[in-house]
Amino acid sequence: MGKQFFGTDGIRGRTNQGAMTAATAMKVGQAAGTRFLRGTHRHRVVIGKDTRLSGYMLENAMVAGFTSVGMDVVLLGPMPTPAVALLTRELRADVGVMISASHNPYEDNGIKLFGPDGFKLSDEDELAIEAMLAQDMALADAPEIGRARRIDDARGRYIHAVKASLPSTVRLDGLKIAVDCANGAAYQVAPSAFWELGAEVVAVGVNPNGKNINDRCGSTHVELLQETVVSSGADIGIALDGDADRLIVVDEKGQTVDGDQIMALIGSRLAAQGTLRGGGVVATVMSNLGLERYLQGQGLTLERTAVGDRHVLERMRSGGFNVGGEQSGHMILLDHATTGDGTVAALQVLAALVQSGKRASELLHLFDAVPQLLRNVRFAGGKPLEADSVKAAIADAQASLDGRGRLVIRPSGTEPVIRVMAEGDDANDVEAAVASICHAVEKAAA
Repeated sequence: MGKQFFGTDGIRGRTNQGAMTAATAMKVGQAAGTRFLRGTHRHRVVIGKDTRLSGYMLENAMVAGFTSVGMDVVLLGPMPTPAVALLTRELRADVGVMISASHNPYEDNGIKLFGPDGFKLSDEDELAIEAMLAQDMALADAPEIGRARRIDDARGRYIHAVKASLPSTVRLDGLKIAVDCANGAAYQVAPSAFWELGAEVVAVGVNPNGKNINDRCGSTHVELLQETVVSSGADIGIALDGDADRLIVVDEKGQTVDGDQIMALIGSRLAAQGTLRGGGVVATVMSNLGLERYLQGQGLTLERTAVGDRHVLERMRSGGFNVGGEQSGHMILLDHATTGDGTVAALQVLAALVQSGKRASELLHLFDAVPQLLRNVRFAGGKPLEADSVKAAIADAQASLDGRGRLVIRPSGTEPVIRVMAEGDDANDVEAAVASICHAVEKAAA
């Protein structure tokens, strides 16, 4: 049975519509609470959120749900997703909740759930919770109803943890850092962590008002950070997204550095130190062929997964890897976190910058990306990828690349769209391959 509510990263949607209502949030709290009522100890859930206006509504609804089935609630307030994962383990909680729609606009929101180990829930747990949403759940007897409390030192605990990801000898003195927190969950903790390590910090995207999260700022809109880096004379720029599990870097010239270059830096650096596990890096099918070739040149492998940091994490855990991520900026460093953590990854980059003595533009350009093109083809219905004409177009396009590139053709998991990506050494070949496949899909879907 497939999932109706949970996607690749929890439950997400437009607030006050579909699954993203207060009523559903309360039911999710009841179901998740019931699912994790294991053992005889007093049960506890940790709840964090980003800065969206709807966070208040969903937070209160989930508190009602969890307490009604007998779970105590610890409220963190606005905190990054990796902070919730960390504090779920540190506070010995049975489950953790992050209320966030990541890089989406403020009108959307979402619910991410973590188990007691700080990792996102398994498919088995998500399916079990979904099944419970259609049922009446047993409520706690009056004396057993849960309590809710806020903890005031959550930010300090997380800042301490991210700083501990670096050796105590590493300082950022003399480094001028521009940081864009997307008016999101890290608006207080990220600038503070960099400042405490000695850097001069120029912070933007740190004035959330409930509606400006990811609005022309953050890792998906780097223009603000590019302008800030150049105008302030910063050595480097750090862009996070709304829940701070993504990282995009801007060098001192204002040029964007994506997740592939960041993975190349961190992976090769750990390999040189003898601390890279798994013999390489885990990324998705969307990572550039240039990254794969660079790692091969270093004697390392690139393991590819389906799109989504969840798939990356699963492969990392099964294969014993400690570095993985996505071109879009999700960075998972399992030595320091159980989920993507943009701030921890940024500190690895900053430490390399300090220790190398290089400028960011030199340090973070380890390979030349091959031409890559992605187009989306929307269709009204049916299964165009099963049409013989589309299969033939894909085969012809692959033959035209002749081992000098690759194709990734996949349906979107959230909308009626076919994503067509090609990359290769010749930009004209890439353009022709994508155009021919898109044309075939459009005709088959007509």
